[in-house]
Amino acid sequence: MSRRCSICGKKSMIAVIRKKLRGKYNPTGKKRKYPNLQLATLANGKKVKACTKCIKTMSKSK
Repeated sequence: MSRRCSICGKKSMIAVIRKKLRGKYNPTGKKRKYPNLQLATLANGKKVKACTKCIKTMSKSK
């Protein structure tokens, strides 16, 4: 399975890391950040990978 939420489609993003060096910000590089995916069971019994935000929203609507 890919690293993508099957409900909302959230996927990885690139974050620029900035480190303060002698009073100035030094762009040190880029880092890929992934969503917090967990296995969740839908109402019809199917198991899917969903981000925690979607799981939280699904539990509120029940």
